[in-house]
Amino acid sequence: MTPTLRTCLILSLALFSCAGGARAQFVAAAALQPKQLAIVINDDEPNSVAVGAYYRKRRNIPAANVVHVRIPGKPRQISPERFAELKEEIDGKLGKDVQAVLMIWTAPYAVRCNSITAAYTLGYDAAQCENTCGAGRPSPYFNSTSPRPYTDLDMRLSMLLPTESVEQAKALIDRGVASGFKLRPATAYYLTTSEKARNSRATFFPPEGRFDSRKLATRRLQADALEGVNDVMIYQTGVAQVDKLDTIRFLPGALADHLTSLGGDLLGEGQMSILRWLQAGATASYGTVTEPCNYWQKFPNPAVLLKHYVQGNTAIEAYWKSVAWPTQGVFVGEPLAAPYRRR
Repeated sequence: MTPTLRTCLILSLALFSCAGGARAQFVAAAALQPKQLAIVINDDEPNSVAVGAYYRKRRNIPAANVVHVRIPGKPRQISPERFAELKEEIDGKLGKDVQAVLMIWTAPYAVRCNSITAAYTLGYDAAQCENTCGAGRPSPYFNSTSPRPYTDLDMRLSMLLPTESVEQAKALIDRGVASGFKLRPATAYYLTTSEKARNSRATFFPPEGRFDSRKLATRRLQADALEGVNDVMIYQTGVAQVDKLDTIRFLPGALADHLTSLGGDLLGEGQMSILRWLQAGATASYGTVTEPCNYWQKFPNPAVLLKHYVQGNTAIEAYWKSVAWPTQGVFVGEPLAAPYRRR
């Protein structure tokens, strides 16, 4: 057992040792605020412009935090050289208090074998492209307690807000906003499936239990798909194609992802794109843009994700904190969703 694996097992046990309801104790997190988030709009894409205007209004993003760029043609992948120019353009317009960036477009979502969110936040990693199945570069933000990643760690978190449909994008934004108004009874579901190679993170699935102060239950299932439930706050599984999504209901702020090779190839046709989670009603997701092999470190760690989300972190913070090696993974959704933020 590696030291990192041992640490995470200890973390998982410590987090859920009192998962019995009222006894569970949480440290309230200082979640990301709208004034700390910048939005980047692609003026060459009308949908990006429309969704950006809507997001700014709904989340009250300061005018100084709105950056306009031009990326013609909606390429799925851009070169490291073009990306370096884009990053320099964005960073040059941001104040020192901006801790995170939301790119309002679906594509580009990759920089060669890197995701665009990882390349932006951690810097482009050319070495990963020499062997995409090799170990990834560790993220200093993994399981971090820092409320200011740029100030403390010199890394601005980043996420994509997909814009293939303006209507769906607005609905996604509305779900994120709605997540902060009312604490709803909810369940976090963890599925161990028949696709054994994709169950590499099942070790970290929290045990079944209940957190009464958060009105949240955890359930572990042996199944290939969740069906007929209406209280989903977290759904994590390992399959190439998630079925029966039309039979379940995601609550505002829900997080959902599946461990598979190319879920982050957003517009690809080989495996289920993580955009399908958002279309089904989830508020944020994560997937890899190139073949990562099934290292659990390249996907959201279930125990770490749940820990930080129930402590009140936003979706972008909790998701970024949960991935140890995020170079190939793209984060998508509404970043400020925070159903467990202190009210």
